[in-house]
Amino acid sequence: MTFGDFLIMRHELLLAIVLFIVLIAEISLDKGKKQLLFPISIGLFFIVLIAGFLPVKDSSLFGGMYLTSPLKVMMKNILNIGVFIIFLQSVSWLKKPENSDKIGEYFLLMLSILIGMDFMISSGDFLMFYLGLETATIPLAALAAYTHHQTKSAEAGIKFILSSAFSSGVLLFGISMIYGTTGSIMFDHVAANFGSAPLQVLAFIFFFAGMAFKISLVPFHLWTADVYEGAPINVTSFFSVISKGAAVFILILILYTVFSSITHLWKEVLYIIAILTMTVGNIFALRQKNMKRFLAFSSIAQAGFILLGMISGSKIGMTSTIYFILVYIFSNLGAFGVVTAISVATGKENMDDYDGMYHTNPRLCLLMMLSLFSLAGIPPVAGFFGKFFLFTSAASAGYYWLVFIAVANATISLYYYLLPIKAMFINKNEQPIPFFKSDAVMKAGLIISALGIFFLGFFSFVYEYLNGLSIGVN
Repeated sequence: MTFGDFLIMRHELLLAIVLFIVLIAEISLDKGKKQLLFPISIGLFFIVLIAGFLPVKDSSLFGGMYLTSPLKVMMKNILNIGVFIIFLQSVSWLKKPENSDKIGEYFLLMLSILIGMDFMISSGDFLMFYLGLETATIPLAALAAYTHHQTKSAEAGIKFILSSAFSSGVLLFGISMIYGTTGSIMFDHVAANFGSAPLQVLAFIFFFAGMAFKISLVPFHLWTADVYEGAPINVTSFFSVISKGAAVFILILILYTVFSSITHLWKEVLYIIAILTMTVGNIFALRQKNMKRFLAFSSIAQAGFILLGMISGSKIGMTSTIYFILVYIFSNLGAFGVVTAISVATGKENMDDYDGMYHTNPRLCLLMMLSLFSLAGIPPVAGFFGKFFLFTSAASAGYYWLVFIAVANATISLYYYLLPIKAMFINKNEQPIPFFKSDAVMKAGLIISALGIFFLGFFSFVYEYLNGLSIGVN
């Protein structure tokens, strides 16, 4: 291998280097100097984020096990942007006394997960895909139980690892049947030999069921709300946007390439699952009072909307899906950032606690309103354009009834997205959450989220650029 070959894997290699530097710093620094891990970890990760935008060509390594292209690199860059915002929003929480002795572990786990996700996105066969998936999943369980001194966090970690182990077993069983019926685990070989034989259809169903768990699609969503509520709030935001985004990226790549011969089959599956996911997510979100559970069911409903882009099976569908994930990262992290800031300052996470908060913390309330408007798809913020492109891609493929159901669900979602806004701006409270100031790092994370929400909808070149990153679909 030449030095140029290593540059092909720059995301993974740079992240591994940062991980080792953070590990050495964690071991070397005295207890009183652990705060230095913040500038070391975040500063080095920012360099990785910038390096990710260097140009790259279609390339492969290890006999086709590792593939890269401008599209795959852009997917990794989108995840990096989300993780960078989460890092900024995590600093004030990590500085709390009960977490100050575990700062290094937090960044090490996050970086390990991201390395696994990057390998998963660049996988050229099912072995690399599965190794990347498990590399990302196991540290996620540790993050869910990060505040293990709290019963809910420990329960969240246990529930996630047990549910994840079962789903991974189902997925691996599907992969084994794919290998048994095609004689290969390489994506291009499987695509050339995959058909509609009953055993191959069953293999696809098992594979899709395993992936549906990762995206929280109904009926594989039952773990989501409990894990989201029990995990620390910054970990919950990671689950909601980064973990879900990575799973969506690899699923759409595999559907469009490996399973292109049975497009008619997986379109029928996505049709049913999309309706169930949108509807169930919205219905259960209506009754939530805890903000983490509220955003959990909101993310389930959003996953149903994401399937509208996939179901078209076209280039515009892929572009719309990737663009929506980008918008979703800024929108959801904006909402989670506000919830995090309030939780760190006051310890309050219920919607009723937000009553009358506009009078004491107007800026946070405005950002929460902007984020929820974007998640609801209200113009002119970016979320409106994200959903518009998803609906357009589904309608262009002739799924008019599905679009109608999606619009009806989007209308329902307006009600529960307005509930926190009503609490902050309209509900009266003699003792609202008192005024507090977030630190500069948290403010930077919130500002980046707000800018992304506001400007992504107005800069059409972002969508046009994503549309130019083709993988050969029509």
